[in-house]
Amino acid sequence: MVSALRFLGGACARARGASPGGFPRARGPAPGRPWPLCGGVRSGSTSSFDIVVVGGGIVGLASARALILRHPALSVGLLEKEKDLAVHQTGHNSGVIHSGIYYKPESLKAKLCVQGATLIYEYCNQKGISYKQCGKLIVAVEQEEIPRLQALYERGLQNGVRGLRLIQQEDIKKKEPYCRGLMAIDCPYTGIVDYRQIALSFAHDFQEAGGSVITDFEVKDIEMAKESPSSSKDGMKYPIVIKNTKREEIRCQYVVTCAGLYSDRISELSGCSPDPRIVPFRGDYLLLKPEKSYLVKGNIYPVPDSRFPFLGVHFTPRMDGSIWLGPNAVLAFKREGYRPFDFSARDAMDIIINSGLSKLIFQNFSYGVNEMYKACFLGATVRHLQKFIPEITTSDILRGPAGVRAQALDREGNLVEDFVFDGGVGDFGNRILHVRNAPSPAATSSLAISGMIVDEIQQRFAL
Repeated sequence: MVSALRFLGGACARARGASPGGFPRARGPAPGRPWPLCGGVRSGSTSSFDIVVVGGGIVGLASARALILRHPALSVGLLEKEKDLAVHQTGHNSGVIHSGIYYKPESLKAKLCVQGATLIYEYCNQKGISYKQCGKLIVAVEQEEIPRLQALYERGLQNGVRGLRLIQQEDIKKKEPYCRGLMAIDCPYTGIVDYRQIALSFAHDFQEAGGSVITDFEVKDIEMAKESPSSSKDGMKYPIVIKNTKREEIRCQYVVTCAGLYSDRISELSGCSPDPRIVPFRGDYLLLKPEKSYLVKGNIYPVPDSRFPFLGVHFTPRMDGSIWLGPNAVLAFKREGYRPFDFSARDAMDIIINSGLSKLIFQNFSYGVNEMYKACFLGATVRHLQKFIPEITTSDILRGPAGVRAQALDREGNLVEDFVFDGGVGDFGNRILHVRNAPSPAATSSLAISGMIVDEIQQRFAL
C-alpha cells in the first residue's frame, strides 16, 4: 500500500499570483428551481471561470459544492462528458453507507470513512433523502476465520466505528434468522442509500450557490492559452484552455479533475504523469428473486482475507427492496464495459501494455481464475452464498446489474488503495490539481473527501 496521501509531480508547488477572490460569479439557476443538470455550451462559444472541476461523479460534485460554499466569490464551473451526472461509478455501486471497519487504523481511508458516514447521514437528514440504517453482519462461517474476525473487530474499535459488538450464533439468528455463522461482528451503523440521488443533490446545492454545470462536454485537451480571446477585455486572466471533442472551449484560471475511470488519461492530457494507471474491474451482481427477499434483512458480509485483493461476494439490500448478491471482480476490457463482452481496443491495450496487470495476475492467479469461473457459472456463486444462507438455490437468483471499478494500479502490480493527487511544474502545472485516485469507499466518504480536496486546492492555488 502506498502512503496515506500521495503527491506526484509538482504536488507541493503553489500557483503564483494573487488570490482570485472577488471575481464575478457565473450564475446558476434561480433558487427553488428543480435541478436543471444539463446546460451545455454552444458550438464556438467561450465561457470563463476562476476554477473548473472536471468530472460529474459524486466526488467531483461534492468537491465543486464544497469549493463554492467555502469561496462564494469564485466563479466555478463543472464539466461532465455525459448528458447526465453521476451515471458511471456513482450510479452503479451497491449503495452501502460503510462504517469504516476495514481500513488500517490512523489511515486516511479510515478517518475519512468514519467521518464521511456521519456527514452523509446528517446530509440526508437535512435534505430529506431517504436511507435505511439496516446494519451489517460480518460473519465467520469457518473456525479458521474467527481470529481474523476478532482482529477486524479490534481494528474497528481503533477506527472509532460506532456500536460494534461481537455476537455468537444465537444473536446472529436474532439479527438474520436465515444466516448460518459461528461468530459475527454486528455493525449497526452501516446503512444503504441511493448515492446518485445524493450526487444530484450536491449538484443542486452547487448550482444554487452560483456554480455552473456543463454536461455533454468530453474533455479532449487541457493546455495553456497562447493568447487571450479576441472578445476578452481581461487579457490572460483565464490562461488555461479546456477543449472538448466538439472544438468548444472553456477558459479558467485553475482546473481540478475528478475523472474516475479516466483520471490517468485526463492527467496525461495536461502533460502530467500517466501513473498510476487505471485498470477497470467489472463487478457483476446477482438478484435474489422478490419472493425470496425475506431471507435477508440487512447487509451480510464475509470475513475479508488479506491474501486476496477484493472483499468477496456479499448480500446487500437496496432502497427499492431488492437484494443484490455480489459483486465478483473480473477484468473489464472497456472502461465503461458493463456487459461481459464489452470491448475497447484502446482500453485493452492500455491494460496489457501500460499497467502492472501482468504482475497482479501472477500474484493472484488462482483468485482471478476463481472469479472468472464464478462469473460464468451461477452455481459456483450460489455455493459460496450457501455458506451463509443455506436455503438459497440457483432457482432463487437472477443475473443483475454490473458496475466498473476504477482501480489504480502501480507498475509493480500493486493496488493503489490510498488517495493520489497529481500536479505539474511551472506556471501551467501549478494551476492544475488531478485527483488521480479516490478509492472505495469514496461515495460514503464523499463529503469528507471534498473537504480534503478543497484544503488542497486552497494550498496549491493560494486561494
